[in-house]
Amino acid sequence: MSKTKLRFFERTHFTNGELQNISKFVRESGRTLILPYDQFVEHDCRHLDAESDAGNPNYILQLGLEGGYNAVAIHYGLAKRYWTKYKNKIPLILKVNGKTSIPEASKPLSVYTSFVEDAAKLGAVGVGYTMYYGSPRQDEDLPQLSKVRQECEKYNLPLIVWAYPRGEAVDAKGGRDSSYMVESAVRMATEMGATIIKANVPQSAPQNYQDIADVPSYYKKLELQLQNIDAVSAVKERIKRVVTASQGIPVLFSGGSKVSDEDLLNNAQYCIQGGCFGFIFGRNMWKRPHKSALEITKKLISLLDSPVKEFLPRE
Repeated sequence: MSKTKLRFFERTHFTNGELQNISKFVRESGRTLILPYDQFVEHDCRHLDAESDAGNPNYILQLGLEGGYNAVAIHYGLAKRYWTKYKNKIPLILKVNGKTSIPEASKPLSVYTSFVEDAAKLGAVGVGYTMYYGSPRQDEDLPQLSKVRQECEKYNLPLIVWAYPRGEAVDAKGGRDSSYMVESAVRMATEMGATIIKANVPQSAPQNYQDIADVPSYYKKLELQLQNIDAVSAVKERIKRVVTASQGIPVLFSGGSKVSDEDLLNNAQYCIQGGCFGFIFGRNMWKRPHKSALEITKKLISLLDSPVKEFLPRE
């Protein structure tokens, strides 16, 4: 195995067992591209409006194979009934918790949908867990995550934490997409023992941000600085700050809601320059028409495999 392949895992300690599994879904460039398909749990069946056969798990797995993705991230039912036919063709990240969109979102909790032992039995190369940073139900969420982390260590399975700020307190302090919330969620995932962290690219805070009493002055000052520079420089700085917040734990950026090809590729370039480990893009891939999805995947892979001078946070 080349040193380059695991270069994102050199700044902190990982076990040999973790590294062996990580190497199964990492490109020779050291980065990765993962295709998540857990959204039908989180978002119900609304994605049947896609310009593709998005409701069909076989279509998603075929897209993963044709596109050259390094892994798929799915829940147990799809892994057991569909992925097992592709077991030796594309690696599995088993998502072990989730929630529906039916209850109101002020006190969210993503609960077990399967277990780490299921991931080990299936032959997964990693486990995915959604942590709702700042939720009023963190007293249930964080112990649950600790148990998952403990089980991952038992089976030498990398733990990928979806670091998502959510809940009424988050909304009251500027919203889930502010730098304050995203950076803090990423740092919390580091503190909880994540092997890899999935995060969203932070966005500009709302106009009333400076008037929100509970936002720390540190982040109010930061937001003023970022909103007084050009938009591209601000996005790049926000990305670098997220990577710094993880302190050497590799960061995957998600694609979020479907955006234009130009916006997706521009943001991807900024993320790579900012030092990200790779991407975990779902709706922005499988909601596109099949041909378009493959075309933009090819461009993303070209970015991932190209030599780029990356930002590296301080040791």
